[in-house]
Amino acid sequence: MGGSSRRMRLCAGVALSALIIVLGTNGSAKAEATDAQIKALQAQVEILARTVKELKEAQAQTAAEAKAAKKQASQADANSAQAKATAADAHARSARAPVKTGWGGLDSQGHAFLERKPGKDLTLFTPGGEITAYGQFDVSLDAATKNAKGNIVRGPTALGPGGDSPVGNFGWMPDISTNISYLGVRGFQRIGDHPFNFVYQFEAGFDISSAPGTKQSNSNLSNQVNGALFSRNSFIGLSSPSFGAIKVGKTDAPYKNSTAAFNPFSGMWGDYAVVMGNSGGDNRVEFGTRVSHAIWYESPIWNGFQFNVLFAPGQNRADDSSNLASGESDCAGNNDPNSGANPLANCSDGAFSNAASANLSYTNGPLYMTAAYEFHQNVNRSSDVAGAYFAGAAFANCAALPTPLGVQLCNADTANEDAMKLGIMYKLPTKTTVGVIGERMHRYTPAILDFQNERTRYGTWLVVSQELSPEDSLHFGWAHAFASPGNPGQHNDTTITLADGTAFGGPTQNQANMLTAAWKHKYSDNLTWYTNVAATFNGPDAHYDLGAGGRAVTTDCHDANAAPGGINAAPQCWTGTTIVGISTGLQWKF
Repeated sequence: MGGSSRRMRLCAGVALSALIIVLGTNGSAKAEATDAQIKALQAQVEILARTVKELKEAQAQTAAEAKAAKKQASQADANSAQAKATAADAHARSARAPVKTGWGGLDSQGHAFLERKPGKDLTLFTPGGEITAYGQFDVSLDAATKNAKGNIVRGPTALGPGGDSPVGNFGWMPDISTNISYLGVRGFQRIGDHPFNFVYQFEAGFDISSAPGTKQSNSNLSNQVNGALFSRNSFIGLSSPSFGAIKVGKTDAPYKNSTAAFNPFSGMWGDYAVVMGNSGGDNRVEFGTRVSHAIWYESPIWNGFQFNVLFAPGQNRADDSSNLASGESDCAGNNDPNSGANPLANCSDGAFSNAASANLSYTNGPLYMTAAYEFHQNVNRSSDVAGAYFAGAAFANCAALPTPLGVQLCNADTANEDAMKLGIMYKLPTKTTVGVIGERMHRYTPAILDFQNERTRYGTWLVVSQELSPEDSLHFGWAHAFASPGNPGQHNDTTITLADGTAFGGPTQNQANMLTAAWKHKYSDNLTWYTNVAATFNGPDAHYDLGAGGRAVTTDCHDANAAPGGINAAPQCWTGTTIVGISTGLQWKF
């Protein structure tokens, strides 16, 4: 029975007992009740008394049960609150530091080790992070000529009466070239509850169409192996969406990266690096290269603005940068001391010490603008002077040159160099993209060397790209190199005779133009077929090449003299040529 029913019975029993007592009292007084009646009433009282007792006991039990239930409810509430707190703490800890539960098991975010992440990239989950594999394969079938204008014959110069011509074939030559091909991995790992991640990238270049190894020609030698681990942009660092990233390793400098989007011909004939960032016309691009042993900072994007800054210590004990940088296989500037008939047999053909590079960019929808600067300290070009006094054997140093004037010029030919550029690009509603770059490079030589300073000049680049369809696009580019204030002289244009009788230097009609065009067809997001043609039109004293910027096969101004190359090579550079190349190739990216 319920508690309310028990209380009613108790009250009824108490009332009946009182009535019996009253009746009993009245009966005695009046002596009207019989003994039988009294006994019956007494029996009923006993029954009611037992009932009252039972009701009291039941009420006491009910109160105890209610108290116990209330206590259990309170304990359940406490346990629930503790469970919620424990779950919240576990969730917070798992978000800060996911923990792998075993090989192939799940982490706290529900991802198996090396599980494929949805999307087009080849990204795999790792405990507390991700790792992405990427790469590019590019091979082309080409043909190029070093002089589309016809025969070049040396005229009378300080070197002699003239009449000779280039050694070997200066005309058309077919080739198969591997162009900017690489494999790499990049990724990140969370670091507990810190607001930044550990980031890394390891990238290796390789040759598809030729054997790996050091690269040597009669005009250049490099001990760097393209197929080695890790020959391209590689680093470790820390990165945060709020504070940016700081990285250490080797990388394309901010100066180069700032205008990479202006160059749809990367890795092709007519790459804009034939002229832009290329102070001397060689296929080594002084201000568009990869910088080793560097540390750099990449900022986040603030209202469309973003900047990068890099510093690379020279790691060079020599004051004139003539030593190999500590820990490196080549001179700074990407050549070997024994390269290309260097008469000093040291790092005196463009090697530098400390380097700094920076850029600032602004992006707003279809508009992109950038400004960039790069500085090279103590750039050693004394081999240019020593070459003028070359007599068939290498010199130990500048002091060994045969005349006091030669020693003076050689010692003075280590100077700082820098470059700056501005670029603007805009994509029109017609899906036409137009970009323009203006650049100034400067070599801070003393006045005594102004006559041979070809490194100070201006350059411009215009690019127009038109998307014809989602699969097809056309690209056109024009680079112009302005004349420099001096010229160190080449084999067929040397006209200056120094005070000690040495033939050295030449006129400064060393302006040049480079035109290039390409058609690209995308079979998929990964596979592109391209065909392009490019030509470099050198002024009478210019020797700009074709193919700089990442091609395995390039052209330059040198003839076929001294095929083995190395320090004893004497390749002749012929200025004023028109170099033309055509190419078709396939590129796969993932």
